[in-house]
Amino acid sequence: MRDAFHDELNALNDRLMQMTNLVRSAISRATTALLDADLQLAESVISQDAEVNRLYAEIETSIYELMATQQPVAVDLRTAITALRMGADLERMGDLAEHVAKIARMRHPVSAIPVEVRDTIVEMGQIAERLVTKTGSCIATRDVDLAKELEDDDDAMDRLHRRLFRVLLSKDWPHGIEPAVDITLIGRYYERYADHAVRVARDVVYLVTGSREPDDSAS
Repeated sequence: MRDAFHDELNALNDRLMQMTNLVRSAISRATTALLDADLQLAESVISQDAEVNRLYAEIETSIYELMATQQPVAVDLRTAITALRMGADLERMGDLAEHVAKIARMRHPVSAIPVEVRDTIVEMGQIAERLVTKTGSCIATRDVDLAKELEDDDDAMDRLHRRLFRVLLSKDWPHGIEPAVDITLIGRYYERYADHAVRVARDVVYLVTGSREPDDSAS
């Protein structure tokens, strides 16, 4: 019975890794769709979010069944709880990538990204991919030091987010209100994507150490 229980915990970890791979691909393709006004790529991100949702639903169901039938304690209980939290954050990351893709679809056949902020959006996409790649490594290896590195990447994302606002609020912004609203939303989506990746990393630290650092990000 205990062997079966630990097999199921391992299966949870495998599903989390699948979710990580999916949301990494989603933000990469969403960024390309946004910059290149690629409608087909945007549609693929939107349609494939259902697979992320399906995996999270499987994680929820498995954990509730384990809690009811196995009554885990100590490290096993911590593993189940953190898997549920990590799955929720990864599911939200998939949603945020989908939101980026929906703006790309809405503005097709032109790019939603004016030239003045294009480089910043490229950097935000790169940082988002770096964050989620490290997140996947943290889940796979439970590397606490690597998990803590994500805080620095998140700080870089926050700086880029502030840079966007400086451009949007400058007196010589030439594109009017509608593009400014798009860029405001896009910046927020990338910033929140990064925040959720950091939350996953913090859960890895909690899983390994039993100590939870304060979470200063809002949902």
